[in-house]
Amino acid sequence: MTGAPGDLESFTPYLLNRIGARYNKSVETALKEVGVSVPQMRALAVLAESGPYTITELSVLTVIKQPTLSRTLDAMESAGLVRREAQDGDSRFRKISLTDAGRAAYETAWPAMQAMRDRMLQALDDEERATLNDLLQRVLHDIRHHDF
Repeated sequence: MTGAPGDLESFTPYLLNRIGARYNKSVETALKEVGVSVPQMRALAVLAESGPYTITELSVLTVIKQPTLSRTLDAMESAGLVRREAQDGDSRFRKISLTDAGRAAYETAWPAMQAMRDRMLQALDDEERATLNDLLQRVLHDIRHHDF
């Protein structure tokens, strides 16, 4: 089932990385048309679904290293897409949330993400898609380092 050493096509992490990279490259082109980068879209999507978050939490959920995410958030804040607010009056801890403009950008860009997902999964029927998502969520749950 796992293949012989060197059989990358049978090595699940390799396949997941290739799929993720291909998806990101394809969606990058689609998102450019609406003026949003892939890292920005990741932040918009996470914040739209369940924000606000600290930069540490957002880094985990967007799978973006903190220095890169910080630069991304700087640009997003300058563009009026997000705001950073001190948490409990302590300026060292800031919560990041969407502005109305950020929510509008998310809603404009999200259809491109859905279209690329549908293209990527076109060979699977609805039941297979649900099974794939369930399996991936179980794997993520078992290997995560955080409670989220």
